[in-house]
Amino acid sequence: MVLVAGVDSSTQSTTVEVRDASSGSLVASGSAPHPAVTPPTAEQDPAAWERAFEAAFAAAGAPRIEAISIAGQQHGLVALDADGEVVRPAKLWCDTTSAPDAAWLLARGPGSAAGWAEACGLVPVASHTITKLSWLHREEPESWARLARVCLPHDWLTWRLCGEFVTDRGDASGTGYWSAAEEAYRFDLLEIVDGERDWSAALPRVCGPAERVGRWERGGPAVGPGTGDNMGAALGLGLARGEVAVSIGTSGTVYTVAESASADPRGEVAGFADATGRYLPLVCTLNAAKVTDAAARLLGVGHEELDALALAAPSGARGLTLVPYFDGERTPDRPSARGLVAGLRSDVSREEFARAAFEGVVCGLLDGLDSLARHAPAAGAITLVGGGAASRAYPRILADLSGRPVRVVEEPGSMVALGACIQAAAVLDNASPESVRAAWPMGAASMVEPDPAVDAAAVREAYALRREESVANPDGAANR
Repeated sequence: MVLVAGVDSSTQSTTVEVRDASSGSLVASGSAPHPAVTPPTAEQDPAAWERAFEAAFAAAGAPRIEAISIAGQQHGLVALDADGEVVRPAKLWCDTTSAPDAAWLLARGPGSAAGWAEACGLVPVASHTITKLSWLHREEPESWARLARVCLPHDWLTWRLCGEFVTDRGDASGTGYWSAAEEAYRFDLLEIVDGERDWSAALPRVCGPAERVGRWERGGPAVGPGTGDNMGAALGLGLARGEVAVSIGTSGTVYTVAESASADPRGEVAGFADATGRYLPLVCTLNAAKVTDAAARLLGVGHEELDALALAAPSGARGLTLVPYFDGERTPDRPSARGLVAGLRSDVSREEFARAAFEGVVCGLLDGLDSLARHAPAAGAITLVGGGAASRAYPRILADLSGRPVRVVEEPGSMVALGACIQAAAVLDNASPESVRAAWPMGAASMVEPDPAVDAAAVREAYALRREESVANPDGAANR
């Protein structure tokens, strides 16, 4: 049996999956945690990711593999000096301290949100790598003086595996300085941050979707280019054009596969590339399962009991509404916002509070789906992935409030790691990732149909009203 490994290096942990290269069957897996982060400042030492990878690979039995690829959390800034040493802890996607820099960048360069969207598929927000570079330039001049190379979390792990400084088009498209439409870096956007630096020498080479970039140790397994976590999940799902996926993890995402790059001047839909050569228009919210995790902690229950409480309450939670902007928000762009609970009564129940938490997360994601549908075909059933797919409440509430069937794929393990395994197998066989996905059987799926008795419009209207009452972003542009 020829084995390949796929790595999911997320915000919270690293998961390694080992699969049969011919059938895709899961042979072994292991996981190890990362240090916890709490926005607005969310930073991790990249060395912790490497330690977690080594522990997870050992937990999977450290098998003999023939190829490996890494999918990682998007947008994080890893700054290296001329010797390849990490300059400072990596700033993660959920770090919102660069919100003033997003405003500063927006007023420069292309000069408008529409101009930025056309240039790189994104409108700057605190999540993006380019705003974190601006923050570093503004706040830490000594670190900036040492900066020689810039990479993303998955790029750094790939470099640690094989010594090659590379990235892929999927993860590069989330930086704010690589254009999916042009398939090229936009050095002019980086020159807004620092016009004196030779940016062409500072950035990793962008590889093809199935390019063999090196080997893990001499004569060891082939190393694939890797990708971003959302691109890995889309590949693992075998998502086709127009099919919609919703991922509920620490953050929430709504995305589809498209044949052309998108440019949303409102900045709600990110114009990403995917891991196959196509495109992945995507909407991301900062607050998803972390909101229901907090609700479970406040109610003193586990996740299964929280599900039961939420499903025991009526749709709409008898007028109780929760706006889930606990740690600021990315879509809509409100980095300084906080959560809001409205409609509290003296007879409020635990069941209603639990229901409101789930409905708040789902309403935020459905706002994202509305935005996505304006830029790409996004009809039909919704495929739910991520930790939320293991919940009983999330699929039911998502189906009821969207009015669409929700498909839950019963694939063992991490969908992101599965996508990385597919990429590793493609590299090994010199094949396209799509052909590998097509040859591997898909896991069984269950379908949750919407309840026609639920007044979804009323729930979403109540949410929309309270959403506008949440704290808007008071941050101005960064001073230079």
